[in-house]
Amino acid sequence: MARSPERSWPVRLLASYADSVPGRTQAVYYRDNAGREPVNAFLDELALSNPQAAAKIDDYVEQYLNGNDGSAPPPEHPISSQVDGELRELRVRFAKTRYRILYRRSGLLVVLLHIFEKNTDKLSARDRELAVRRWVDFKARMGAEPRRPPRAAGRDAPPRSREL
Repeated sequence: MARSPERSWPVRLLASYADSVPGRTQAVYYRDNAGREPVNAFLDELALSNPQAAAKIDDYVEQYLNGNDGSAPPPEHPISSQVDGELRELRVRFAKTRYRILYRRSGLLVVLLHIFEKNTDKLSARDRELAVRRWVDFKARMGAEPRRPPRAAGRDAPPRSREL
């Protein structure tokens, strides 16, 4: 699926092991205090240089994360794996390149925290710590008043101005 202004980056949500939440999951981009969405920005840049890779990542997110039953378990290995606690990674391979999206569930939301090209066998502490910091920031700001909800991703996302 190609990235287009009509359909922003599709994403599915993860179910927690312990939770049994009714409804469907909805993936959202982590947005920092300045309004930047790092995962979305990475994918926009990737779509310029390698649209097929960006489309494959879109397809994986749509197929494995977006719109799942709230009580469903996370996708199994090798599609997804646990990183630390409830922090997980979606694993996408395009040709010889490996991409990872670090995400975590909040109720029916799957928050896409960080994405990168993986060039080593082990996940770097820097990538893990960045995702954890973004998660802590997300939870703090979502609990604050007034609250600015995250922007939806996937079919429910508002139109974007990017084009392939």
